[in-house]
Amino acid sequence: MACPNTVLCMSSIPTSSETAVIENEPKLLPGDLAIWFFIFMELLVFAIAFLAYAIMRAQHVELFNQYQLTLNKESGAANTILLITSSYFVIRAVHAIRADQVKACINNLYIAVGFGTGFLLLKSLEYYDKFSEGIGMSTNTFYMFYLSLTLFHFFHVILGMVILFAVIIKAKQGKYSASNHTGVETGASYWHMVDLVWIILFPLVYIIR
Repeated sequence: MACPNTVLCMSSIPTSSETAVIENEPKLLPGDLAIWFFIFMELLVFAIAFLAYAIMRAQHVELFNQYQLTLNKESGAANTILLITSSYFVIRAVHAIRADQVKACINNLYIAVGFGTGFLLLKSLEYYDKFSEGIGMSTNTFYMFYLSLTLFHFFHVILGMVILFAVIIKAKQGKYSASNHTGVETGASYWHMVDLVWIILFPLVYIIR
């Protein structure tokens, strides 16, 4: 049915700037909704693992306290700083793309990946020290939990870096902008999950007695 008032009908059509505002309206959760289902499942798995660790620790307090002293707390603290700093630059990348500063977004993501690489290298040195001493998951209950929990997180850091690299590649291809940056927020959300897990894991395994 034709519009009886052409001027009125044309005025009701949103302009490009109005469309951009609609696209930039704040959402309940940043990024794609699917990543939040994935993050929830990942957090659930880690929560179950942390609970199992706490239960076993309560049953073997002396053993856990004894071998906890063999861990490099300075290395663990340094890795905590590396991941928190990395997350800071991921936040800067998200703010940059929301301001349509694609180059700044890419640069901040590269820095974030650099700090993530530092985490992997430092953790690898820690593993090397333990493995060179003949320590493995079968050594005792404490080392079984220490290695399984930290290695599980280690592979999540690798996956997070792969996701950030994918975001960088798409950003270079011009796929993201101030009005289309869901992918950047999705990658950032996963990386923050990886950071959060370590912030819980570090004191739980390295410090709490």
